[in-house]
Amino acid sequence: MLDNAPRGTICIEDIEIGMTRSLRKVITDRDIEMFAEVSTDRNPVHLDEDYAQDTIFGGRIAHGMLTAGLVSAVIGEQLPGHGTVYLGQSLKFLAPVRPGDMVLAEVEVTDIDHSKRRVTMNTRCIVNDKKVLVGDATVLAPSRKFD
Repeated sequence: MLDNAPRGTICIEDIEIGMTRSLRKVITDRDIEMFAEVSTDRNPVHLDEDYAQDTIFGGRIAHGMLTAGLVSAVIGEQLPGHGTVYLGQSLKFLAPVRPGDMVLAEVEVTDIDHSKRRVTMNTRCIVNDKKVLVGDATVLAPSRKFD
């Protein structure tokens, strides 16, 4: 996994509108198999190439929520990072992610409510300069006042 920032915490007092963080990850066959195991989603479009060839995708694709999980990783590890509580996430899947694809997961702060410690972020995943997932997340950010 490649990303642009160290792991840790950015407290609500230090978050600014426009801040961004991201990570890059190649989606592997093993990732898809492990996600199927953990989630119990064994849809053959993810696991069986022969089956998937006859679908609208023309081959295997990663689980949409596996891709969305990369957004969660950016939020939970980088911005705001450790101690963050997810409050909500909207998602729109725009295109499939395939085994071997390099996914860029990005988050960008769009709104901050300091009194409630809430941060709203635009979230997106990109493969080969094409958006494959977009959405918005709302989180409860950590604060130095509670450390």
